[in-house]
Amino acid sequence: MPEALVRREARGRAGLITLNRPKQLNALNDAVMDQLGAALLALEEDAGIGAIVIAGGTKAFAAGADIDVMADWSFMDVYQTNFITRNWETIRQIRKPVIAAVSGYAMGGGCELALACDIVIAAGSARFALPEIKLAMLPGAGGTQRLPRAIGKAKAMDMCLSARMLDAAEADRYGLVSRVVPDAELLDHALTLASQIAAFSLPALMAIKESINRAWESPLSEGILFERRALYERFASDDAHEGMHAFLEKRTPTFHHR
Repeated sequence: MPEALVRREARGRAGLITLNRPKQLNALNDAVMDQLGAALLALEEDAGIGAIVIAGGTKAFAAGADIDVMADWSFMDVYQTNFITRNWETIRQIRKPVIAAVSGYAMGGGCELALACDIVIAAGSARFALPEIKLAMLPGAGGTQRLPRAIGKAKAMDMCLSARMLDAAEADRYGLVSRVVPDAELLDHALTLASQIAAFSLPALMAIKESINRAWESPLSEGILFERRALYERFASDDAHEGMHAFLEKRTPTFHHR
């Protein structure tokens, strides 16, 4: 059996999914995302579940993508395998409300995973960043599309172009998160909220979610397509490979702007 990188359980009408790669700070690779997608779909199909919580660990919700896996991929590696599209898009299929319970670092893909959820509850220790520029890459799991919609163009440009990290209070002020709670109360708060939401009519919840997403994401499909192609093109860049290898070797990258 594959390693349980994601744990799934029911807490009354609330479904709880916990990312389970603590040594890697819940870095998101294909195996994690496949298991996350399977857990989400299972809870979507469970008639006893009305809302879903996705949680990480105390140190990190999810510390970005697994760079070690992708450092030597080529453009065709990602293009032919539908990198990101084949497993990240599962969360967009989920019609039940999904709540992210974020403690510690939500970096890169971790921040994008939180952005893909319907409600984001942040602990005081939560930190949000899209640092892909440091690797000569770009946020490619919806970051360049969802972040401006959440916090506005100016602040999204700042985060994406400078790799600026937001603390929980800033993220709350900017509108990236729904509310901030003490660290010790994060999971209880998220599950209480999920239970409260799940107690309402599921068809109504689904209709509300669909309606808000229609208003918020009307042009998103074209943006995602453009972003995905731009991400794939990064794998044809010498600088991107240099950035990733420098990260793995714990040295400062030398970019040649190609």
